Amino acid sequence: MSPAALVEAGSNMSRYLTRVRPLRFIGPHLTPRKLPRLAVQPVEAPVVAPANPLVAQERSFNSTPKSLGLGATTPQVARGLPEFSLQGKVIVVSGGARGLGLTQAEALLEAGAIVHAIDRLPTPDPDFEKVALRATAELGTSLSYHQVDVRDVAQLNDIVEGIANQHGRMDGLIAAAGIQQETPALEYKAEDVDRMMGVNVTGSFMTAQAVARQMVRLGTGGSIVLIASMSGTVANRGLICPAYNASKAAVLQLGRNLAAEWGAHGIRVNTISPGYIVTAMVEALFVEYPERKVEWPKHNMLNRLSQPSEYRGAAVFLLSDASSFMTGSDLRIDGGHCAW
Repeated sequence: MSPAALVEAGSNMSRYLTRVRPLRFIGPHLTPRKLPRLAVQPVEAPVVAPANPLVAQERSFNSTPKSLGLGATTPQVARGLPEFSLQGKVIVVSGGARGLGLTQAEALLEAGAIVHAIDRLPTPDPDFEKVALRATAELGTSLSYHQVDVRDVAQLNDIVEGIANQHGRMDGLIAAAGIQQETPALEYKAEDVDRMMGVNVTGSFMTAQAVARQMVRLGTGGSIVLIASMSGTVANRGLICPAYNASKAAVLQLGRNLAAEWGAHGIRVNTISPGYIVTAMVEALFVEYPERKVEWPKHNMLNRLSQPSEYRGAAVFLLSDASSFMTGSDLRIDGGHCAW
């Protein structure tokens, strides 16, 4: 196009634009009216120092990060994100005497839940009492302990029914009870395989069943979370655990089937598949096999191992209304281990 043509085109466009009128809203009676002007108040965003993404943010029991705004008697999560609140909900945590189960139980308490931990230990870990005290003194809720082996189905049902009757409701479960055994497949004994499956699969199933029965009886519905593992999806390089890996694959399939069957009762069922977690037992394993402390972090995309505290948010999310349309799913949190 020649320069003269460009000038003429620009002139024509200018004349067209001057004829454009401001848009007006046409109401239900087809009478034009002007849109009201909205007053906008400027909001200053808080300045947060960037965290190092390669370093796990460790969190000890009984301490609340100030950045989370937690620690008051009323859970602060309800202020801005009410769908994450667990205020007044009754939740059972199996394997809750220590480790990952206790860490997730504390997160539920911070979100306002009433938590009942069950475990086979005669007495829970010393940290348990500290968390229970914090629940009462700081969070305005409670953490209780019940000793039971998840393979003792009769006692398990009695305890869960008693909890439901005490509160008149049953809202959730984290089935975190589990055992591990590292043995070559050619040397595995049948009784050891039965024990592994009895705790990890049948125990998870019966715990979920006991809780779901109370949800159905009381008509409350609820959310159930089964702790699986990335080992249910892949075979771990350099770690010989055939029975354990098979048991966790079974937990994944169990979760999907329970979700399909219990959805009609308003019960959601999901699984969490953690990657390697640095727990007291894993630390002891590193003493015996120091090369694993070096090699294992190289197997995922973040080049480090996870801390129990990094599974707190997943627990609250899956047990709260924030995940109200999520069921039959697996939340894999493995640092990208299975994504290679």
